[in-house]
Amino acid sequence: MSADPGAIAARYAGTLGGFTLDAAFTVPMHGITALFGASGSGKTTILRAIAGLQRLPGSLSVGGEVWQDDAAGVFRRPHERPVGYVFQEASLFPHLSVRRNLVFGRDRAVAAGAAEDVRFDDVVEFLGLAKLLDRAPARLSGGERQRVAIGRALLAQPKLLLMDEPLAALDLASKEDILPYLETLHERLQVPALYVSHDLAEVQRLADTIVLLEHGKVLATGPLADVLTDVNLPSARRPDASAVLDAEVGAYDERYGLTAVTVDGGALLVPGRIGEPGAHRRIRIAAADVSLAIERPSRTTITNVLPARVVELRPIDDAQMNVVLTLGERGEGARVLARVTRRSVELLGIATGQAVFAQVKAVSMIRRKRTAVSIRRG
Repeated sequence: MSADPGAIAARYAGTLGGFTLDAAFTVPMHGITALFGASGSGKTTILRAIAGLQRLPGSLSVGGEVWQDDAAGVFRRPHERPVGYVFQEASLFPHLSVRRNLVFGRDRAVAAGAAEDVRFDDVVEFLGLAKLLDRAPARLSGGERQRVAIGRALLAQPKLLLMDEPLAALDLASKEDILPYLETLHERLQVPALYVSHDLAEVQRLADTIVLLEHGKVLATGPLADVLTDVNLPSARRPDASAVLDAEVGAYDERYGLTAVTVDGGALLVPGRIGEPGAHRRIRIAAADVSLAIERPSRTTITNVLPARVVELRPIDDAQMNVVLTLGERGEGARVLARVTRRSVELLGIATGQAVFAQVKAVSMIRRKRTAVSIRRG
């Protein structure tokens, strides 16, 4: 098989007990790729196969290296694959301090000849572990243990980071505690990651690319924003269906406490001071928070009214429809979803290609998006 140095390419087809997996995808060798789907869709099975922990018929190349090619008789054993694996449970060594847990993976990797591209001090700093180094794992909270597990995986100098629902075992408070650290990891580290999750909010907050799985098959692969607004996919039919957009922070209005942000094809006002001008944020607009008007409303409490074009309409059920919009006068901007009734579509005569006004009732700030990178891999 040929191996693209800029991609991760996986193909698996096999049966485990009563479960059949037939999945293939190619994703970029950078950023966070989410393997997303309901329980039983094959996410963890794929991750274990990539780590070499589960052998399935197929092929795998990572960044130009062939790790498995059944046709050529190639199969790297788990210890031959430069991966860092973070499980649902932190699985720290209970008899070792946090410091010794962290250096365990590093020392083994360096002894095996790996370059120390990911530094101990950097990992301690961006995961906020300095005050925990001398503690035993038993004295850590769930979120702290998982941060240490992530640090240990990174210090193993991986070419690929595998994360299997790392927040699933945490309570809500612990999840909220660790998510900013995962965002920092995303912003500052150039080790690509495959992130397994069944939580759409997590995926929207962290992922760049998504592999959508159902019953052992890949339904779609692509940039997060594109897949989430594809009305042919089940993710767009969920009650919490949303569009995710990149936004640039503008001026803050002291009088009204609103910050202007620009997105591709329009501008929005959002409550609060959300960053300095020029900063980048990821925002989420729920389909249920977008209504449509044929003419620009003249008197309304909805602050954000943007010109848009209708790209596609798709029924969800007998009562509701998804409408895909592209922002801007000519529809040249970002894609968003509107969840409206079939009655409204018929009464207003909404059709593909039509110019409309998207009334955005709410905008959620998901996270900052930085361009600076402090820790590099190779």
